[in-house]
Amino acid sequence: MKPKEKIKLHIISTAQDGRGVARHDGLVVFVSGTLEGETVLAEIYTVHKTYATAGTIKVLEKSPYRAEPFCPVQEMCGGCPMAHIIYEKQLEIKKQTVSDALTRLGKFEPESFRLADTCGMETPFRYRNKMVFPVGEEREKVAGGFYAPRSHRLIALSDCAAGEKAASAALGCVTAFMNREKIAPYDEKTGKGSIRRVFVRTGYHSRELMIVISSATERIPKIDALADDLLAQDYGEYQLKSIILNINRKPNNLVLGDKNVTVWGSDTIKDTLMGLSFTISPHSFFQVNPMQTEVLYRKALELAGINQDTTVLDIYCGIGTISLCAAKQAKHVIGVEIVEKAISDAKENAKKNGMENAEFFCGAAEDVVPKLIEEKIKPDVVIIDPPRKGSDEKTLAAILTAKPERIVYVSCNPATLARDARVLADGGYRLECATPVDMFPNTEHVECVAKFTV
Repeated sequence: MKPKEKIKLHIISTAQDGRGVARHDGLVVFVSGTLEGETVLAEIYTVHKTYATAGTIKVLEKSPYRAEPFCPVQEMCGGCPMAHIIYEKQLEIKKQTVSDALTRLGKFEPESFRLADTCGMETPFRYRNKMVFPVGEEREKVAGGFYAPRSHRLIALSDCAAGEKAASAALGCVTAFMNREKIAPYDEKTGKGSIRRVFVRTGYHSRELMIVISSATERIPKIDALADDLLAQDYGEYQLKSIILNINRKPNNLVLGDKNVTVWGSDTIKDTLMGLSFTISPHSFFQVNPMQTEVLYRKALELAGINQDTTVLDIYCGIGTISLCAAKQAKHVIGVEIVEKAISDAKENAKKNGMENAEFFCGAAEDVVPKLIEEKIKPDVVIIDPPRKGSDEKTLAAILTAKPERIVYVSCNPATLARDARVLADGGYRLECATPVDMFPNTEHVECVAKFTV
């Protein structure tokens, strides 16, 4: 096989990332946009020692699991890599992803724990309350959308079915303004231009809307006129509450810089989660899928078994979402988070919701958690919700030292869940059960909540 060679392939299985898997000349071939049971004409992209990658030219025999397209650019855009698979099959693949991680990487016997079916959505569209659209030039006009897979080649979108229509309306308004006023988008190669991204937050329950313009320059010409255009735009049932200019002058891929300037309205928007009220700023970490977040949190709280005598330690607590949900039932909750702004938000959210039994500490988990356990608390329940890289040895060792009755691990990466689960199991805990939750339909990502007991 050589790059650009065209070959006929039979797809024997579907990989965790949604690509079809074939075999040819002793090599595994990962084929984008295909799934098990299909025969396709494919073009080879890359060839490596043990595998090759390819794209689909034509599907010769379709799988019964193939879904009808719901987006005109879904084959080009990198946003929904599993959109070609019917939703029920996506949920099966995600359950298998968690199973494979725990059994193959974590070395758990399949019979030793209960693995539930993936909790899916009734309607797996319009679920994102945060959309980040890069802007650039396409056919000599400013456009916004997403990048093609593994590239910074812009795929223009007029509407994205992953987010609310209000977000796409905001993007269209900004790009129309840029074309009218001849305002160039930021060019990563030359460092010239101004507007980099359109960042939109929507409140699922509040129906409040925030629009953030990410710029490589301190000022945008005629920004008051842009604000007028955004205020005149129709956002359906959403009400615009905030227009913010975010300054990001660094030549990096970070979504936002450190400096925010409120152009119009409020610095924040509000929303509710599990009956609690939260204030959300551009930099706030707030779960992207509010409907499935409640599914995830209800499951986590159910597994935690919290009552009025329970002391809870919530590690990697963010702005206090799980902490405050637990505080409604617990005696005392302590949250730990490294991001200073998130901790200040958590404290403010506790005050706003009248939670006097929750306190928060700022610092790296590996520094703060051992000290808290040594000097201050003996938790009955530990809830741990780490980033994709998982937890660290010092934090896990401190948890094992504390010997809580239950550990609830909320994971966004099955591989690091499996790694950390093995550490906990070797430290004397039993993996009792795990439940995958589909927070990002039509993508390869899967969240999972697992329970460990002594």
